[in-house]
Amino acid sequence: MGVRHPHPLARRLDHGDNPTRALPFPVECPRPRAFIAIPPRRRFLTMNRARRMSLLDACALVPLDRLQRTAWTAMAVTVSVLLAACSSPVQLMPTPVKFTTGQVDPFAHKAAADTTAIPLLYATNRAVFLESRQPFYSIFPSDTLRLGVAKVQIGDGTLDWDQLRQLSTSDSQRGRPVLSLERMEELVALGPQSDAESSPEAQAYFALINDALAVSRHRDLIIYVHGFNNAVWRGTAQAAQFHHFTGRQAVVLVFLWPSAASLLAYATDVRAARQSVPAFARLIELLARNTNAEHINVLAFSAGARIASEGLATLAQPKNGETREALRARLRLGQIYFAAPDEDTYRFVTDLRQYIDLTERVSLGANLDDRALRFAARHQRASRAGRPSADDLTEEQVQFINAASQQLNFDMIWVDPRAIPDLNRREHSFWFGNAWVSSDVLMQFLWHKAPAERGLQEGYTQQGMRFWTFPPDYDQRVKALMLTR
Repeated sequence: MGVRHPHPLARRLDHGDNPTRALPFPVECPRPRAFIAIPPRRRFLTMNRARRMSLLDACALVPLDRLQRTAWTAMAVTVSVLLAACSSPVQLMPTPVKFTTGQVDPFAHKAAADTTAIPLLYATNRAVFLESRQPFYSIFPSDTLRLGVAKVQIGDGTLDWDQLRQLSTSDSQRGRPVLSLERMEELVALGPQSDAESSPEAQAYFALINDALAVSRHRDLIIYVHGFNNAVWRGTAQAAQFHHFTGRQAVVLVFLWPSAASLLAYATDVRAARQSVPAFARLIELLARNTNAEHINVLAFSAGARIASEGLATLAQPKNGETREALRARLRLGQIYFAAPDEDTYRFVTDLRQYIDLTERVSLGANLDDRALRFAARHQRASRAGRPSADDLTEEQVQFINAASQQLNFDMIWVDPRAIPDLNRREHSFWFGNAWVSSDVLMQFLWHKAPAERGLQEGYTQQGMRFWTFPPDYDQRVKALMLTR
């Protein structure tokens, strides 16, 4: 039996009354452990046999052409399910370069017998098939905002803390363990008309967040918004590894919007992202009103940028008689980072103008050869903010972006595969897939420093927009920075 973790979220999960249960899955491919209750495999196979027999009996009464159409439909559905089910597991991301310099041990404060499990906060607007403490979340949006805690395990149970700590401070890519979702416990469900202030469950949840903030070195709350083609387990795993590489010293909440988790469902995810904007804006409002976070930071990846961008623009509308200064103080927005944002360039800049003055800093990480965003641009018939084209902007917007990059703490970060080691030319998931880029993301959130103070190099376009790049000696710059910390 492992030693119990003293973190407030870990205590909440340890004291829950719902044991972890496994999901038998009939597809032969790697899949993280599930978090919902399903009948044992024997009953599952028995049920399948019964369905198969009844289907054969029914086929005798169906015309042949209809059977053929049904077969093609079934095949398409099967392919879609297999693509979603067989998506690769989440392995522990490469160690950010700031932790491989030997200058700092991010886990020096942790006990030698600490746990390899990661506690995590979550919020979702996914509809549920079954209301319970461990509900079965669907891929459909709802008007209910659900809040809870999750537990993500690093490794298969044989990895101990000392081994994980060594892996987490090494630049070796061999033997990176898989992250799996062990359990989720929903603590609050707030309908459209629910008043969080009068809900004992909601207030207990916010108290849990405040307890976590109180023991955190960094008093900020970081919200991670995942991207397209993300199941619940994948979104939680991505957020958990980010939390892990903060030295487990930050408080991270993942917003699990209802992605269909299928490569064939991009259009569905686009609609779901748009429908999730009100829930995201409501979440920010609730956290600002009910927690002690010094700042509320946002890390939005890919299609999650649609939600964050439009949600922040929604929040930028002041209440009656409220000044901009009062609105800024009420929301407490800090560091906003858009990683490979899949949002229309025009819409992104339109939104940015509305909320940038309410934040400490807004950064946009862009790989101009991003393959996923090239597809998205063709599908949406407009360039993406993570692969922008000035042709999609008005002259006034171009002037605004140029001015914002120099005067309003808007940072365009060029993630250039030609200058960054071990970065695939068309990489989309660079924020966690590359040690240099993830190091910069972490330094922005943990240090609240400008790009020049994080080791990046300044440049300008012919039109006058300032941007930032990773210099060839970036790793040495980081090493020098770590010596001054």
